[in-house]
Amino acid sequence: MAPLVHAAQATGIATLTLDSPGNRNALSAGLVAELRAALASAAADPAVRAVVLTHTGNTFCAGADLKSPCDPAHFVALLRETAELAKPVVARVTGHVRAGGLGLLGVCDIAAAGPQSSYAFTETHLGLAPAVISMPLLPRLDPRAAARYFLTAEAFDAAEAARIGLLTLHAEDVDAALRPVLAGLRKASPQGLAATKALTAAAVREALVRDGSRLTELSAGLFASDEAREGITARFERREPSWSL
Repeated sequence: MAPLVHAAQATGIATLTLDSPGNRNALSAGLVAELRAALASAAADPAVRAVVLTHTGNTFCAGADLKSPCDPAHFVALLRETAELAKPVVARVTGHVRAGGLGLLGVCDIAAAGPQSSYAFTETHLGLAPAVISMPLLPRLDPRAAARYFLTAEAFDAAEAARIGLLTLHAEDVDAALRPVLAGLRKASPQGLAATKALTAAAVREALVRDGSRLTELSAGLFASDEAREGITARFERREPSWSL
C-alpha cells in the first residue's frame, strides 16, 4: 500500500506531504497514524529545525474520512503532538480545507496559503459540531468570525482566513512568501524556537489538555446520533438532509 504521508528534508526543514488523493487527504485512521509517526521522526531528528506540512492535489484536508473515520482520540493526540512539538510547524496550503482539516491547519504555528484555497466549517450541515477542532482554533480566531463560520458552514477565501486569524499570510506565490519565514526559522536556535513556541502555543496546549477528553466524547456522541447519520447519508446521496429548509 502506498504511503499516505511523504517526508523529505532539506537544509533543516522537514516537509511532510499529505498524499491521499482518493479521499482528498481526509483524516482516515491510516493518514493520522502516518502523520503522527512522521512528526515523531522530525521531533527526534536534531537536523530538523522546523516542519512544513503541505499536500498533493487541490485539497489540503477534507476533514474526517466519513467512510473510514479515525478514532477521535487519535486525532486529538495528533493535535496535541503538533502543538507540543518543540519545533515550529508551518502549514503550506494551495487548496481547499474543510472541517477537521481546519483543526490541523489551526494547530500549526504559522500558516500560509495561495489564492486558490478555500475554507469551510461544514460540521453543522452534517448534524455535527466543530468540537475537537475548536481547541486549537478558538484561541487563534476572532471570536465573532468563529461564531459565524462555525455556525453557518459558509465557505470563505484566503483573504478572509487571514483577516480572522486562521492564516498567518496569503499570497499569489505561497512559496515565495514562505522563503523569508523559513529563512528566519533556519537562523534561530533550537532552544530559542522551543521556548518561544511554548509561549505562543500556550493557549492551544492548555485547551487540548483541559478539554480533550470532554470534546472527544462530545464528538463521538454526535457522530453516533440520528441527525449525524441523516446528514452524512444525505452528503453521500448528494441530497439535502431532512432538516434543511
